[in-house]
Amino acid sequence: MILYPAIDLKQGQVVRLKQGDMDQATVYGSDPAAVAQGFQESGFEWVHVVDLDGAFAGQTINLQAVEAVIDCVEIPVQLGGGIRDMTGVEGWLKRGISRVILGTAAVRDPDFVKRAAKEFPGKVAVGIDAKGGKVAVEGWAEVSELGAIELAKRFEDAGIAAIIYTDIGRDGLLKGLDFDGTRALAEAVSIPVIASGGLAGIEDVKTLLQPDNRTIAGAITGRAIYDGRLDVHEAIKLVQEARG
Repeated sequence: MILYPAIDLKQGQVVRLKQGDMDQATVYGSDPAAVAQGFQESGFEWVHVVDLDGAFAGQTINLQAVEAVIDCVEIPVQLGGGIRDMTGVEGWLKRGISRVILGTAAVRDPDFVKRAAKEFPGKVAVGIDAKGGKVAVEGWAEVSELGAIELAKRFEDAGIAAIIYTDIGRDGLLKGLDFDGTRALAEAVSIPVIASGGLAGIEDVKTLLQPDNRTIAGAITGRAIYDGRLDVHEAIKLVQEARG
């Protein structure tokens, strides 16, 4: 199990949203690179970055901020938000991103996602953001009729590195992860599934490490870190101890 600290970018700043609402953004810093460096120094193994403006615009917006993060850390960085074509995938991988996350494209153009996964093995993840069990796209602005598990199964044999499953209803609210929904998704496919949305504190980390949740490959944490609700060092220690 891997814990991924999140850096969500809006106009170059580090923010957290509530339920994906851009009008409900709390600013936590203006130096994303410094935040990423802090995560690395704390002992995290990855950094999870989302270009929120890019997710709505359908193209990269926070280019300089993302590049600054890449340049200042040695741990791998995964990036989502506004990556909709092969040029975007290839461009970010060349810049040093370790894994790109394709969300809207997974619904709108699944063949492209499969091609990208084939061309860049282990470098492409699918972001599945769900509201009431239905997949949301375009920065969560639109909800489709597609179910999360149904979408995930479309990529079962495509070579996808991971699925990042976000319960929009919990995101940024510190209500706890959707363990039941994430576990159901993880048990339905062979692709590693990472939980996102609502991690509230150390108890969620302990629950993730329980035998019942062994199919969940990781979790993303954002507001719990920024608000000081998650003891980062204790969380990392628990994860490391669980590996034996």
